[in-house]
Amino acid sequence: MSQSRVAIIGGGAAGFFAAITCAEAGAANVTILEKSPRFLSKVKISGGGRCNVTHACFDARELAKHYPRGQRELIGPLKGFQPEDTVEWFRKRGVEMYTMDDGCLFPMSDSSQTVIDCFVQSAQAAGVKLRANAGVEAISHDDGVFTLTLASGEALQAEQVLIATGGCRVPAMGALAVSLGHTLEPPVPSLFTFHLDVPWVRELAGIVVEPVEASGVGLSETGILLFTHWGVSGPVVLRLSAWGARKIAEADYHFPLTINWLPEADVAAELAARRESSPAKLVVNTPIAPLQARLWEALVIAAGIPRETRWSELSKAQQYALVQQLIRTELPVSGKTMNKDEFVTCGGVRLSEVDFKTMQSRIVPGLYFAGELLDIDGITGGFNFQCCWTTGWLAGNAMAERAGAE
Repeated sequence: MSQSRVAIIGGGAAGFFAAITCAEAGAANVTILEKSPRFLSKVKISGGGRCNVTHACFDARELAKHYPRGQRELIGPLKGFQPEDTVEWFRKRGVEMYTMDDGCLFPMSDSSQTVIDCFVQSAQAAGVKLRANAGVEAISHDDGVFTLTLASGEALQAEQVLIATGGCRVPAMGALAVSLGHTLEPPVPSLFTFHLDVPWVRELAGIVVEPVEASGVGLSETGILLFTHWGVSGPVVLRLSAWGARKIAEADYHFPLTINWLPEADVAAELAARRESSPAKLVVNTPIAPLQARLWEALVIAAGIPRETRWSELSKAQQYALVQQLIRTELPVSGKTMNKDEFVTCGGVRLSEVDFKTMQSRIVPGLYFAGELLDIDGITGGFNFQCCWTTGWLAGNAMAERAGAE
């Protein structure tokens, strides 16, 4: 039976960061066990292959607000290791970052392979043993020792174990934690777009509207909306889907979405002014900024106003109907589409069962967690990766300290 002081289950972002941190802090015999043939596969596809490493938000409390689940728990950890520390960590290893206008940070190479190479080289330099095709099928804990049974039948013993197997898209992905007594919050998708079986909406594919206020399942968000061939997307939709993930899942992805297209305008006053200034013009031909002509026309028609209606002919009832359509369009959501290949789920190991000072289990001494296996998710990939770096850093240091004390 082979042995390891520290076994890391999962060769992804959190697992590598924890392993490198642990080994560089002085722990000997650290092993990463990855079930697939390749390490860091999610890093490879992240950010469209560019890898959104983190986000340019350098205040822990503000940064924590970008996590629909885990906001309160992450404040302390982010004070210990935040995006500024991430940028410095990579810089010391030869990977420079640049910041996009929206705050996303990418490697200067614009290639996720740069990040992967950095991790693999850093792990090897620190003496971390890398084992691919080494999936862990079962784990037990007895008398301070963990026994890991691999898919090959091999048994491996470890004094400390970190489980960092990634997001629980299905409950089975959290089975190891559950087998050791932990509770799994049910996994449901987060960060997805909305399907709308409304013909006029789909005909507007490609149009961007900013800002709109979108409301549904008791929540409201303001931001950019994008019309798609299947419905609506954009930051305002993704934020609503993230914060409302559980409620939307409970509604089986069928619920009324309400849109205020002009949240910053006094719409009734705008229409009254239009009647005064352009009485002879057709209502459908005179949009209110910033609404594009095609969207304005669709909303006017949806309000029941004939195309040939001029402003001077607009009745009070029609004007009221148009106001309501502009500030309270109700659209029936009939499904979801995941955000490309970057699957994000909420759900995972219950946060109250983990000590966020060390990432150690409150149930099993010597057991640690990091990354998306926890019931934590961010609103974009950069926030999810920062959670991996922060929790991996905490766990790696805690395991190294514990190893030194034993």
